[in-house]
Amino acid sequence: MAQQFLHKQTIKNKDSICDWYKKKSAQVAVPFYSSYDIRDSGYKVTNVDANIYPAGFNNICPTDKETAVDLVEKYFTLHYAKPIKKIVLVTEEHTQNAFYWENISSLMDMITNSGREVRVAFINPVPEGYTLQSSTGREIPVYSVSGNGGIFPDFNPDLIISNNDFSLSFDEWAGTLQKPMNPPRELGWYQRKKSRYFKFYNQLVNEFCEVAEIDPFLMRVETEIFENFDIGSETSRAELAGRVEHMLTNLKKTYAEKGITQEPFVFVKNNSGTYGLAVIRVGNPQEVKEWSYKSRKKMKAAKGGRDVEEVIIQEGIPSIVQSDGASAEPVIYMLGCELAGGFLRTHAEKDATESLNSPGAVYKKLCVTDLQVKPEGCPMENVYGWSAKLGLLAIGLEAQEMGVQFKEYQKASC
Repeated sequence: MAQQFLHKQTIKNKDSICDWYKKKSAQVAVPFYSSYDIRDSGYKVTNVDANIYPAGFNNICPTDKETAVDLVEKYFTLHYAKPIKKIVLVTEEHTQNAFYWENISSLMDMITNSGREVRVAFINPVPEGYTLQSSTGREIPVYSVSGNGGIFPDFNPDLIISNNDFSLSFDEWAGTLQKPMNPPRELGWYQRKKSRYFKFYNQLVNEFCEVAEIDPFLMRVETEIFENFDIGSETSRAELAGRVEHMLTNLKKTYAEKGITQEPFVFVKNNSGTYGLAVIRVGNPQEVKEWSYKSRKKMKAAKGGRDVEEVIIQEGIPSIVQSDGASAEPVIYMLGCELAGGFLRTHAEKDATESLNSPGAVYKKLCVTDLQVKPEGCPMENVYGWSAKLGLLAIGLEAQEMGVQFKEYQKASC
């Protein structure tokens, strides 16, 4: 099993790996928070998605929520010379999604329990006295954020934290913004590319595996970009099918060399997508040519109604992880460069090769705080945690290549 071998090697080379991670983390700016979807197929463990504006903090282990308070304090103390005492949390505008607001409630608690004031705001205008209710009945006052961040006469924030993923750019609003924002708007999905993230992730896997004395195959996920995608064009779909066939052929050859019997498959994903939208599993290139109206509609538009103009073709990683008989995948949350929490995303109606990030998913316990007790006895948290940490470094390199600035932020090693 790859997980056991990876665990053994990371424990064996722990000092060298931690030194490497410390040096790499000092070279990049890392966002306040992030989350990572991990797939464990038995023959490899890898990162298949990364979210810079994560929801779902309500689903992480209760013990992790408690220790996250100290990580909030550590991040602000380490990365900001100016004291961060007042925070505005800019959110998505899912007014009817009570579970999203439970996520915001959990975030508010983590921040306020670290000794800071926090207020919640939309980018768009809201009525005076507006409140929304979380799934546990908590009422959350919501305000409208103005361009200069001075949202209320009695509240002048030191920092804006965004839980809005900026699938839309909000250029006009951003042009008047004077307060620092973390994560920066410029890392939003209006211009972020999954292909860039996975380019850096796989590069970092190669470096990490050299230090840990591991075959990089055990942690890589093969990913290619397909530009100028047009779901309505038969020519474009035929070209995509050809690229899918090429990847499947190469994967089949590699799997045979590694003694892996898994029949290869891929996912075609929107290159700038979120919420599991515009994602389709493909086991045969002919499927792409014969996509039904429903499938073509699924690949036509992403969040906010934006057209899907680029996709990635990504190696499909089946999941051997299960919870109560349902297929599952670990999701790891980070605050800065520290593991902050996690859960298992399960789905009783999906099999091990399908995307589990879809309606009907159920969340089960997975605590990264177990690592603080004895990492040698926690292979899942250890191995999945290192995949997440590589993902964080990849985000830092993404931001660097994109020229994204973290205003008033100071770099520091973990």
